[in-house]
Amino acid sequence: MDDRRLIARWARLFAAPTEGWDFSEFDEKVADSEPPWSYDDLARAALGSAESLVDLGTGGGEFLLSLAGHLPADTHATEGWAPNLPVAREVLAHLGIEVSAYDAEAGDAMPYPDGRFDLILDRHESWSPAEVVRTLRPGGRVITQQVDGRNMEDLRAVFNDSSHHPEVTLAHFRAEAEAAGLVVERAAEWFGPIRFADVDTLVSFLRWMPWELPDDFTVERYAGPLLELHRAGQPPVFTEGRFLLVCNTPVG
Repeated sequence: MDDRRLIARWARLFAAPTEGWDFSEFDEKVADSEPPWSYDDLARAALGSAESLVDLGTGGGEFLLSLAGHLPADTHATEGWAPNLPVAREVLAHLGIEVSAYDAEAGDAMPYPDGRFDLILDRHESWSPAEVVRTLRPGGRVITQQVDGRNMEDLRAVFNDSSHHPEVTLAHFRAEAEAAGLVVERAAEWFGPIRFADVDTLVSFLRWMPWELPDDFTVERYAGPLLELHRAGQPPVFTEGRFLLVCNTPVG
């Protein structure tokens, strides 16, 4: 296939709509390694002693839906990306879970009163440690897994770009958490490879996370680097980064 047709195909793939936070379309096309911890297992274990819960950045509600039958009756969720709000609300409505708009990056206050929750879950969502402390009960717990600001640095280099959030590191988040009054139970970070079947898959995958790309990214503008990846004749491989914090609020 000539370059013009390739670029046009990639542009169509990148423009395809997304909904919720479901990556199942990539099950056979993207191979990534996993951190040495399981966020899912940590969350499930914490649910055993929680009578109230909020899931920050619930996406399309997929994770809470997977926990149906194990959630406390007093379960809530937030979402900061407007297109996902109606999706999450529809998905979680039959579980009686209210989904509220909340964006920590915008400086919003969490839409809940002081001491509201036993457990706060946060996977890949921005957070305010001060708001977490305010809305947790004494002895409450927060479990957060974050995408490290150095995530896919090698991909950014392909596009002559650098991290948009270099401050998003375990050391920085831990210091903020402790300054806000949280007690750190566990802290860990991890980096590992992610392999894409081809450039088609890479472009389609990146439409879900444009924040990993230059602000001015379009397939046409960055066709040169994409064509170089394609001509290499090998599955593109880059490096993911994640970190984990499990914290609690002091009792008394």
